[in-house]
Amino acid sequence: MSWMKFSALLLALPFLLLCGCSSIDTHQDPSVDLSRIKTVFVERRLADDHHIDQIITDELTALGIKATNGPLTMKPDKVDAIITYTDRWEWDFKAYLIEMGIRVRDAYTDKPLAEVSYYRPAIINKRPELVVHEILPPIFKNRPVNSKVTINKVRDPNVPDSLSEPLPSKEK
Repeated sequence: MSWMKFSALLLALPFLLLCGCSSIDTHQDPSVDLSRIKTVFVERRLADDHHIDQIITDELTALGIKATNGPLTMKPDKVDAIITYTDRWEWDFKAYLIEMGIRVRDAYTDKPLAEVSYYRPAIINKRPELVVHEILPPIFKNRPVNSKVTINKVRDPNVPDSLSEPLPSKEK
C-alpha cells in the first residue's frame, strides 16, 4: 500500500467512526388498518425537555391526521389512538438524539397497533424533527402525505442544532 493511500485512510478513519449507521425498525399489527385513524393524542412525557410530543403532533398534522398533545390527563374523550414515545439523548460536547421509539395504541382497548424505533449511535446525527419526519410516515403509509405542510421548528435553546441536515423549508 502506498504512503498516499495509507494517509488518506488514516485521515478518513475518524470520520467513519463518528458517522455511524442508523437503523429503523417498524412493526405493525397486520390485522389493523391504520388508515381508519383520524384523531390521535400524543402523550407528553414529563421529563421531555425537547418538545418531542409537539414535533410528533406537527408531523401527524402534516400527514392529515388530527392530533393533539399533552399529559395523559388532558386526553380528549374521542380519539382513535394514543401515541407514546421514548427518546434517549447523549451528551458529548453537545446533546444529541441517539434513540427514539414511537408506539401507537388503540385509545379504547390499549392494544398496541404499531411501533417504530430509531437508533443512531453517532455524534453526527439528525435533529428530532427530521427523525420524526423519517420514522412516522411508514406507520401511516396508506395515507397521502401532504408535501406542502412541513414541521414547525420547536427547539430548546440549550440544545444545539445538528450539522448533518437542514430542516425542510416552510411552504404555505
